[in-house]
Amino acid sequence: MNPDMCERAELLQALNVLLQPERFKDYSPNGLQVEGRARVGKIVSGVTASRALIEAAIGAQADTIFVHHGLFWRGQDGCVTGWMKQRLALLLAHDINLFAYHLPLDAHPMLGNNAQLGLQLGWVAQARFGEQDLGFLGQRADGLSYESAQSLVAHIQVALGRPVVLVGDQNKVIRKIAWCSGGAQGYFEAALATGADAFITGEISEPQAHYARECGVAYLACGHHASERYGAPAVATHIAAQLGLAHEFIDIDNPA
Repeated sequence: MNPDMCERAELLQALNVLLQPERFKDYSPNGLQVEGRARVGKIVSGVTASRALIEAAIGAQADTIFVHHGLFWRGQDGCVTGWMKQRLALLLAHDINLFAYHLPLDAHPMLGNNAQLGLQLGWVAQARFGEQDLGFLGQRADGLSYESAQSLVAHIQVALGRPVVLVGDQNKVIRKIAWCSGGAQGYFEAALATGADAFITGEISEPQAHYARECGVAYLACGHHASERYGAPAVATHIAAQLGLAHEFIDIDNPA
C-alpha cells in the first residue's frame, strides 16, 4: 500500500471539515461532484473544471481535481451533451475524482478566495459584510492609505498581472477597502453601506457604474478568474500536507 495515498472518503471528510459547506446556501453542489478512484495520491487544483484543466490533470497523472467552479449549477437542463459530455468523458475514462466548492471556498477566513486575495494584495480584513458574510472589509496591512483610486488600480494591476476597470473618482483617497472575489457586483450596495472608499471584485454590470459615480465610492473590476486564482491552491496545499498527498496548481488562463 502506498503510504502517500489516502481513501477518497478521507479526503472528502477533510475538505468538509475545513470548508463547512453545510453553512451555505449555494448555486451548485459542494463536495465530490464526480467519483473516480477510491484511493487518491495527487491533487491538481485549479479555478474551473474546464476541459483544458482536466486534460492538464491527466497529463500530470493526478487522480483528483479540486476546483472552485465545478460542472453542475442550478438551472442547468441536465443533458450530458456537447462540452459537458466531453468533460465528463475525460474524467470517467481516467477515473479522476472531481471535488468542487463554490461559496465555502470564497468564505474561508484564512484559505478562501477572499482571504487569499487580500493576502495577495497586502490587505488585512477587519470585518465581513453582505449576504452569507462573503464580503471582506479592511485596509492595507501597513495601515497607510492609497493616495488615489488610480494608485490602487496600479497596485492591483501589478499584483494580479491584468488590467483593472475603474469607475468613480480616480483621485479619491482610499483607506477603507471592501472586496469580494468573482462575480460579486451584486454586493456593491452592501459595500456602500459599510462606508468603504473602494469596492474590489471581479466583474461589473451596468447598474454599478452609476452607483459608483453617484455615491462617490470607487468600483474596481479586476477579473473574475484573476480574483479567484488563490483559494483553490491554498486549500489544496493545506489538505495535501495534512493527508500526505502530492499537489500541483494548474492555472488555465482566462481573460474574464
